[in-house]
Parts: sequence; C-alpha cells; structure tokens
Amino acid sequence: MLESERSIYRMINTHHTPVLDVILSYVTYMGESIVIIPLLILLLVIPRFRTKKFILAFTVCNLAPFLVTQAIKAIVNAPRPLNYFQDADWINRVAGQPANYNYSFPSGHSEGAFAFFCFLALILPKKYAAIGVIFFLLALAVGYSRIYLSQHFYVDVYTGSIVGTVCCLAAFAIINPFKDRNVV
Repeated sequence: MLESERSIYRMINTHHTPVLDVILSYVTYMGESIVIIPLLILLLVIPRFRTKKFILAFTVCNLAPFLVTQAIKAIVNAPRPLNYFQDADWINRVAGQPANYNYSFPSGHSEGAFAFFCFLALILPKKYAAIGVIFFLLALAVGYSRIYLSQHFYVDVYTGSIVGTVCCLAAFAIINPFKDRNVV
C-alpha cells in the first residue's frame, strides 16, 4: 500500500468528533440498498416514471455497478483498514459500526451512492440540473464516511465512485427511458 493511502486514511480517521461520529454513521446508509431501493421505488409515484423502460433503467443503472463491484471484491480481496493496521489503538472506532477486515476494494457504499445519485441527476428536468451538484456532494459525503468509519481506504472509495458513475452512465445511455427509439 502506498504511503499516501495510509496518510489519507489516518488523517481522516483521526480527525473525529462525537458529533461527526453520529452524523457520518447515518450518512453512510445513503450508499446501502436498504435506503436506495425504497427511494427508487418511491420514484414510481411520479406518473412519467411509471414505465417499463424507466423501471429497467433504474434497475440496471443501480444493479450493474453493484455486480461489477462485488466481482472485483471477490477477485481482489484487499484488506480493510482494521486488518491492515491490525486494530491499532489510534484508530477511531465508531460505536455500532461493523468490524470488517476484508473485501475492501472497491467500496460498495461509494459505488452505490454514486450510482444512485448519478441516476437521480440524470432524471432531473433540465431546469433543476443544478440539484445534481447537491447529489454529487451527498455521494462524496458517503465516500468520506467510509474512510472516517474505518471501513475503507481512499483508493477503495475513489474506485467505487468511478465504478458507480461509469456503470450508471453507460446503462442510462443504452436504455435512456426518456428517448423514444422508434421516432426518427
């Protein structure tokens, strides 16, 4: 592991406060399927989203990155910070957070958050496109939380964000639920 990876992790993890411990414990959930799936289903209350093509788009845009991430995790099986640093006493362990030791690369939470928020940005009407910046910041917050909570290194989060974004963009470009492919 590169020295910069260790330094970034240590800098983020050791600069903690009790308030951030609580806030980031909740922020990290935005990258989990238990939050993402209900929110995607909730989109179906909007009439223009009640199409088979839209359902296909939100499924593929969020499932494809997940599958890619899980495949990479199975192949690489990189150690997580708790394993790498052997539960060093300087590590900030936040109560209620799991003690994960393996399958660090890439971050599934980061992938999930970036895929989900990228998808939301793609379906925004053009007049609300600026809200995409807020979605990006929320996804970044999830990534930051993963390092802060001792679950991942920076490279795990960065790669997860790329996998989530690129897979979502590619799937959306192929499916594009708003483009009628039968019209010339």
